[in-house]
Amino acid sequence: MSKILLKEQLSKDVYMMNLEAPLIAEERSAGQFIILQVDEDYGERIPLTIADADSKAGTITIIFQAVGKSTLQLSKLNVGDEIPILVGPLGRPTHVENFGRVVCVGGGIGVAPLHPIAQALKKAGNQVTIIIGARNKGLIILEDEMKRIADDLIVVTDDGSYGRRALVTEPLKEICGGEPKPNMVIAIGPPIMMKFCSETTRPFGIFTQVSLNTIMVDGTGMCGGCRVNVGNETRFVCVDGPEFDGHKVDFDNMMARLNSYKAVERIAHNCYLDQQVTDKDALR
Repeated sequence: MSKILLKEQLSKDVYMMNLEAPLIAEERSAGQFIILQVDEDYGERIPLTIADADSKAGTITIIFQAVGKSTLQLSKLNVGDEIPILVGPLGRPTHVENFGRVVCVGGGIGVAPLHPIAQALKKAGNQVTIIIGARNKGLIILEDEMKRIADDLIVVTDDGSYGRRALVTEPLKEICGGEPKPNMVIAIGPPIMMKFCSETTRPFGIFTQVSLNTIMVDGTGMCGGCRVNVGNETRFVCVDGPEFDGHKVDFDNMMARLNSYKAVERIAHNCYLDQQVTDKDALR
C-alpha cells in the first residue's frame, strides 16, 4: 500500500501526486520508473516515471495524464487514499557524467520524466539546454522547475499560444547546426516526437537518447509485452531500458504495437465512464 500525500492538477488532465514510498525513494535514480495498479483485483498495471523523490521524507513524485481507464481511475483518488500495488524502482538508471553540452527535449507529459534527468546532468557539471513543448499553453508543465535547472530554456507550442510557435524539432535543429554542437541530446515524449527528434540529430552525428514508455505487465522482462526492436535486436524496455539510442530504435514498429491495443483501450475507457454515470444516477 502507498498513501497519497499530495495531489495537484498541473494542467488539463495532467496531475501530480506525492506518494509514500520510503524504500523506492531511497533507492531510485534518475531515469527509473515504477509500476502501479489502482484496482488490486482487476486493475491494469501501468508504468510511470519517478519525476522526483525525497529520501528524507520517504516520498516519490509521479506526474501523469488521465487519458485511459487506469490513469482516469488514478486521477479520481485523493489525499489519504491508498494505491494497493506499487513496485519499483524499475529499469536501468540514466548514465550520468559530464558530457559537456547536453540538450534535453521534452514533449507534453514527457517533460515530467525529463526533469530528474536534466537535474542530474546539471549536477554533474553539464551545460544544459532544455526545450519543452506542447500543443498549447495550457499543456505546458514544469516550466519553473526546468528554468531553475537550465542554462538556457526554450518553450514552444504548436499553436503559438505561448513561447515560440514551433515544434520542438525546429530549435533542436538550429542548436545542432550551430557551434559548439551538443555532445548529447535526450528526447522524451510521444513516440512520434522522439522519432523526429532522432531524425533531426542523425545528420549531425549527435548521440540521441530516448526514453520509451511501452505497454508493461510484470516489469521483470518475463511477459515480453514491452519488447521493441533496437538495432535489429529485440530488447525489453522494462529491464534493458527504458533508455535507448534513438538512432537505432524502430519507432514505426513500436507505434504499430501500441496502436494495436487502441480499440480495447477505448472500450475499457468508455465502459468506465459509463459506470461512473450509472453510479452518480444511483446516488440521486
